[in-house]
Amino acid sequence: MATSSQTGLKTSTLWLMAAACGLCAGANYFNQPLIHSIQLHFAVSSAQAQLTVTFAQVSYALGLLLLVPLGDLLKKHIFIPLLMCLAAVGLLISAFAQNIYMLWFGTAMTGLFTIAAQVLIPLSATLVEPKKTGTVIGFLMSGLFIGILLSTSLAGLLSNLFAWNTVYLLSAIILLILTALLRPRLPHTATIQLHYVAMFGTMLELIRSEPRLRIRGGVGAFAFASMSTLFSTMALLLSRSPFYFSDFQIGLIGLTGIVGAVFAQFAGKLADRGYARQLTIFGILVLLSSWIFIYLSQYYVVAFILGFTTINLAISMLHITNMNIIYQLRDDAKSRLNSIYMTLYFIGAASGSALGIFAWNHGGWVMTCMMGIGLALLSGSFAIIDLIKYPKRS
Repeated sequence: MATSSQTGLKTSTLWLMAAACGLCAGANYFNQPLIHSIQLHFAVSSAQAQLTVTFAQVSYALGLLLLVPLGDLLKKHIFIPLLMCLAAVGLLISAFAQNIYMLWFGTAMTGLFTIAAQVLIPLSATLVEPKKTGTVIGFLMSGLFIGILLSTSLAGLLSNLFAWNTVYLLSAIILLILTALLRPRLPHTATIQLHYVAMFGTMLELIRSEPRLRIRGGVGAFAFASMSTLFSTMALLLSRSPFYFSDFQIGLIGLTGIVGAVFAQFAGKLADRGYARQLTIFGILVLLSSWIFIYLSQYYVVAFILGFTTINLAISMLHITNMNIIYQLRDDAKSRLNSIYMTLYFIGAASGSALGIFAWNHGGWVMTCMMGIGLALLSGSFAIIDLIKYPKRS
């Protein structure tokens, strides 16, 4: 755990920031285990209910591209609480939705403004000395990863105990409480004078002038695409013979990924100590080897647990290392760098999900695993380019 002496930030503030990151990120995954309940509640088709997931993904992507860069232009102690409050409003609209259209609107609003987490993380990097950047990022990313992993299980559990919309109401209340607690603790930071439209021109310039941003973006995008291939098909595998697991059981198995989430803070500390190269190499090797277990998952549930745990561990190592490196490229453009990287990361996730479903429909689990391995190899190729081009840099 990071402490005030290590980072220049109070431990309590870091915990609040990590909790906010986890809740914001997890809010976009509440709908995934609730699709059937949403379909029944609003008496709509399966396709209409599944569009809820699409609205969450698309709106979050738009937020990454259009709102996250504003973190460099606006006062963060005002901007972040505003984003969190608007996200809470979206959750409340979803909780009290009277029809599927109202739920779509609430979901889209939530996805658009939960990018608050992606403004909090680069903010933390500006408040500490460079040698502690990875430690703080790893701590916040642990909170974010745990929030994502817990979100589907908690949503399914609360739906079984109460109603499908309980998780939306409860999370909105908690998010507002977190906002009230975090607002007075956020520091006043410097901003740059730049027109909103001109900001996108500077982002294109960053892509052109920072080759390591492109390379590390490739490492992250293809690695997350590889994991998304598994995410999009795991329920299809585990819900059929020989397992026949329920949605809640599948969610519980998915919690094994918390091992990787917890490791994120240790990965950050190792990156700070100059082990970014080793983390990159080890992360790629773990990512590739995880698919051996994932392939065997069609026979043994233990193999799936090992594969799911190791692939989350690999993603944790690679993602934290990437962010540690990218945030040190330009001190005056951390939010824009984060926007570019996370947009690439999200494109990888969406592409991996689509490729996973395609592979499953055309070749079952074997082709799904081949797709996942192929994407992992592409991530590894970008990592090799980075290691060759920057042999003496972290």
